Amino acid sequence: MTSQPLRFEIDGMSCAGCAGRAARALNAVPGVVEARVNFASRSALVEPGQATIDHIAKAMTDAGYPARLSESVQVTPREDAEAREVRTRFAIATIFTLPVFVTEMGGHLFPPLHHTIHGTLGQTTFWTLQYLLTTLVLCWPGREFFERGFPALFRGAPDMNSLVALGASAAWIYSSVALFLPGLLPPGTGAVYFEAAAVIVTLILLGRWLEARARGQAGAAIRALVGLQPSEAHMRQGNDVKTVDLSLVRAGDILIVKPGERVPVDGLVIEGTSFVDESMLTGEPVPVEKTSQDMVTGGTLNGQGALVIEATRVGRDTMLARIVDLVQEAQGARLPIQSLADRVVGVFVPIVIALAVITVAAWLLFGPDISFALVAGVSVLIIACPCAMGLATPMSIMVGTGRAAELGVLFRKGDALQRLEEVRVVAFDKTGTLTEGRPEVAQIALAAGMDRDEVLRLAGAAEQKSEHPIAEAIVAAAEGLERPAAESVTALRGMGLEARVSGRDVLIGTARLMTERGVDLGEMESTAQAMSDRAETPIFIALDGVIAAVLSITDQIKPGAVDLVTTLKAQGLHIAMLTGDTPSTAQAIATTLDIDTVKAGLLPQDKQTAITDLRDAFGPVVFVGDGINDAPALAQADVGIAMGSGTDVAIEAADIALLRGDPRGAATAIGLSARTMRNIRQNLFWAFAYNAALIPVAAGALYPAFGLLLSPMLAAGAMALSSVFVVTNALRLRRMAP
Repeated sequence: MTSQPLRFEIDGMSCAGCAGRAARALNAVPGVVEARVNFASRSALVEPGQATIDHIAKAMTDAGYPARLSESVQVTPREDAEAREVRTRFAIATIFTLPVFVTEMGGHLFPPLHHTIHGTLGQTTFWTLQYLLTTLVLCWPGREFFERGFPALFRGAPDMNSLVALGASAAWIYSSVALFLPGLLPPGTGAVYFEAAAVIVTLILLGRWLEARARGQAGAAIRALVGLQPSEAHMRQGNDVKTVDLSLVRAGDILIVKPGERVPVDGLVIEGTSFVDESMLTGEPVPVEKTSQDMVTGGTLNGQGALVIEATRVGRDTMLARIVDLVQEAQGARLPIQSLADRVVGVFVPIVIALAVITVAAWLLFGPDISFALVAGVSVLIIACPCAMGLATPMSIMVGTGRAAELGVLFRKGDALQRLEEVRVVAFDKTGTLTEGRPEVAQIALAAGMDRDEVLRLAGAAEQKSEHPIAEAIVAAAEGLERPAAESVTALRGMGLEARVSGRDVLIGTARLMTERGVDLGEMESTAQAMSDRAETPIFIALDGVIAAVLSITDQIKPGAVDLVTTLKAQGLHIAMLTGDTPSTAQAIATTLDIDTVKAGLLPQDKQTAITDLRDAFGPVVFVGDGINDAPALAQADVGIAMGSGTDVAIEAADIALLRGDPRGAATAIGLSARTMRNIRQNLFWAFAYNAALIPVAAGALYPAFGLLLSPMLAAGAMALSSVFVVTNALRLRRMAP
């Protein structure tokens, strides 16, 4: 038993109704917490709770949808295999269908052909050949429709296969009776529709082939990510180096990464020096130097030097595997907009069968003959398949989130895709988000009687174990000075820290911290104000309760930050900055970036309150941040976006992660959300409009006025093309630029 989400690959789903029934079967398994089924990817994401894998798989098999656990990050090109299999069936069906279609329909369009066939073969022989070829089509390449459609119908859960099976069977049975038992039919109605039965199956197989190919393109982003991981690794065992399958590598194994190879797993460099291309994560084209004790990430490309690494994270624990998992989870998300389509699809097939029965009954009472009623009923069954409606939302999500991953925007929670479209405010943290996050000490102003080296020595000792960017700047300023080990260090969230170093009390942080601790700033207060006016951050240092110095910390604005704010404001969004920095420093940066609202001097809980205030004033809020102190705000916002260069805590609290640490990714995420939601609405509109318009036509609504009746063959072609249209429209999202 496990509480970790499990991914299952599902067979046998042919329409959105199947996905709904599969989800209900999974959620009905005792112990399952939640299950989501994605029709587009033919997969399910299950939180098993107390349920076992065997129980889950058995429930799916009993429901008619065999499922198997997807255990490896190595994503197989399932769509490619499916496309090849359906293509083969379509080719076989075409070979047997063409003679039937050409001779029957050609005879109607070109009467001399009809007379020649009947003059040489005779009607009975000609119909018998059609019967044999059509039966081959139904029993060989079209067998799946009947093997799955009728059992689903008998279980009271009809699906697309049921509609195809009913339609093709009705045409075939009627035609067989007309051929072998014509006396059972009223005089003048003994016509055959073998070509309709054969063409229905062939055209629907064509649609499935095109759809499978398109879905394969939709999964290209996942395959591109997985393709970054090599299948083998060079493992050092004693004095020997053996090439082994990647699945055999365990944490602690020593691996050799040769020049020009991709790093197989996440690891720690223990020997060698090289430059590694990490653009797949950071987007930066310049390789990064890696030497002893540096970390490397699986999937990155080694340069000209050989590296010896110790594997630290393997299999599903690697960064690449986690990214793939998150992309797949986002692709399987169920958006609120999908609810209407799901409700319609849930009852659609039974309603269609009922409409087909009503259509046949109506034309038997008021129509010309029984064959007319049959054609109308079969056309309704075939044209009304809800595949397009079922594909409308998941295909757009699949392509949109995949394209986002290629652009360095990782949707950790798929429903953020819809929520992001609704935001009216974009609030940014400052340090590490709008600025580089690599502060430097630009100036040191000492209080009277204080020694510069002594102040820096004690401050550097207090900060040397902190990972905060300002702490790193202070440690860098104390470089070369002997720094004793701190006896105690206490972080004061959002304000600074206090420490005991060499028997002295060291307090480092904001003016607010100094005031709370009763430290008199004296002349340092005006000095700090001058620093703030220059967009520099003042950091105070007190020793034994007495002000010792104020440091000015500078942090350069990130390239593209100005363009980012301009772009977002052009979309009518309100821009805010929430920071723990001083008001004057924050205001100086806000003026440079043309930010609308600035809230400075904030503690983590203050940022939560600020987000609530912004939401009340303007509407839904997206917050972009990177630090531990941003985690509460990321969780509080309607959508939280974490910089990929930030802390794990911040990323875990966010809905979206920007893998490349570029704030412009926020604009990409917002733009992609808008494009994807527009694409979903287009798909849903055309899918609903298609069924609303063509079901009455198939039922014969135009016949009394115009003499028009849709043939089952045209109905099958239209149904197949509707799904292909939806998938093709979704694939346009692959062309979205950053």
